[in-house]
Amino acid sequence: MDIFLIIALLGLVAIVFGIIIYNKLVTNRQLVEEGWSGIDVQLKRRSNLIPNMLETVKAYMGHEKDTLQAVTEARTAVQGAGGATPAERGPLEAMLSGALGKLMAVAESYPDLKANSVFLEFQDSLRNVEDEIQMARRYYNGAVRNMNVAVESFPSNLVANQFQFVTAEYFELENEADREVPKVDFS
Repeated sequence: MDIFLIIALLGLVAIVFGIIIYNKLVTNRQLVEEGWSGIDVQLKRRSNLIPNMLETVKAYMGHEKDTLQAVTEARTAVQGAGGATPAERGPLEAMLSGALGKLMAVAESYPDLKANSVFLEFQDSLRNVEDEIQMARRYYNGAVRNMNVAVESFPSNLVANQFQFVTAEYFELENEADREVPKVDFS
């Protein structure tokens, strides 16, 4: 009789342990989704700043059409990738960051533009959004790390495989040069 009680208790402990692991995996998956949502919100904020900035800059930089067109095309590509995965979205966001960086570098040649109050407000807004994007990326990648560790570690990998939890993708930039935030300091 005692052996059946021990087996029943061990079975109950295994079930409770499985439930705890399952709930941890669900929590980690939700944190990954929340993190990606945070990145997406900040990237949309940056994308929404661009049309206003372009209108301000166009008045001063009429002959820099290639630079303005590159920013517009990059923004269009990013907006078209709304449901893309982090791996698909990373290169598009890097392209937009590069185009914005080039625009800011060209803008330094225009003293009147650098003194324009609307442009200065845009500069501050862009700097704030880039900081928010960086923080959102860190949060997301931390949540991905926790999820991936839980999915790949023993014994939680047993529960993860049983209930089809999978590892998540980090939000990374492919090109090492793209890892730098575009310089927008006009002081």
